[in-house]
Amino acid sequence: MNVAASGGHLVAGQSASPPPGPDLHVVGSGEDRFGHPHSLGFSSLLFKIGSSETSGGLFLIEHRNLVRGGPPLHLHLYQEEWFYVMAGEVAFQVGDQRLRLHPGESVLAPRRVPHTFASVGAQPAAMLIAFCPAGKMEQYFRDMSGPNPPNMDAQTMRGYELELIGPNPLVK
Repeated sequence: MNVAASGGHLVAGQSASPPPGPDLHVVGSGEDRFGHPHSLGFSSLLFKIGSSETSGGLFLIEHRNLVRGGPPLHLHLYQEEWFYVMAGEVAFQVGDQRLRLHPGESVLAPRRVPHTFASVGAQPAAMLIAFCPAGKMEQYFRDMSGPNPPNMDAQTMRGYELELIGPNPLVK
């Protein structure tokens, strides 16, 4: 039986999907929420949920075509970062632990714990990454993927509430 919400009540026989409204944003496969994909050089980024849509509670991105390489070892002062592997094989370092994740697996990097990742499979990887709360991460990715990105040095990263720990130990 199909049911739909109507004024807080379930109504039998109607479609389960509410009609699009001002608060409902469907982001299709391969699409960026704001219509502008981003790149960090080792992957394509698609913003799926913007910080302003959750009052700063969540920022969600999709990494597509993640090739060998990855961010430096770093930590977030105020955000948890959750990784969900959708395709390929991705190596992670979270604190002192190293692991390899495959499609359907996920890991959480708690705030103030050094972490990084790198695609290590024969094929490019894909991941969803969530930052909670969003903090300055949306602006970080906008600035880093612009035509003249700032240097990813310790001072610049501190401006986005990140601490640079060192190079990515997973990239050989």
